[in-house]
Amino acid sequence: MLNFPWPDAAAHLMGGNDAPELRGVAKFYQKPNGVLISVHVCGLPDRDGSGFFAFHIHEGSGCGGENFSETGSHYNPLGEPHPNHAGDLPPLLSCRGEAFASFMTGRFRLKEVIGRTLVIHGGPDDFHTQPAGNAGTKIACGVIRSTRCANCR
Repeated sequence: MLNFPWPDAAAHLMGGNDAPELRGVAKFYQKPNGVLISVHVCGLPDRDGSGFFAFHIHEGSGCGGENFSETGSHYNPLGEPHPNHAGDLPPLLSCRGEAFASFMTGRFRLKEVIGRTLVIHGGPDDFHTQPAGNAGTKIACGVIRSTRCANCR
């Protein structure tokens, strides 16, 4: 296991009605050249057999509403086509319901996504259908929150 320092932010992912057992955490680390994201989830459903699940940052600030409707659309401050949204992330690959991934992105600074939502979709991202990759329903959500407090530094 990689020994990462304390993350700068985290999102605790909880499944909705379509995946009630899904739980996980994504940790965010601001680095000089981008943001390192490390995610571990369990309870991914066995849907289409591919094992791939689309994974995106959305513009909303909450996980409420039916099928996480408060998450809104993909985080896309520059108005780019999919899959060039700032919030388009690599897919998760399930291994018997569990997934772990770590990757870097230079599409945003961490301070730009604090308070936004992190979403797992019920299917794979096709990387071309507009506006969101035909990734299916939102099956899990978490709000990206800073782990740093003003009094702790």
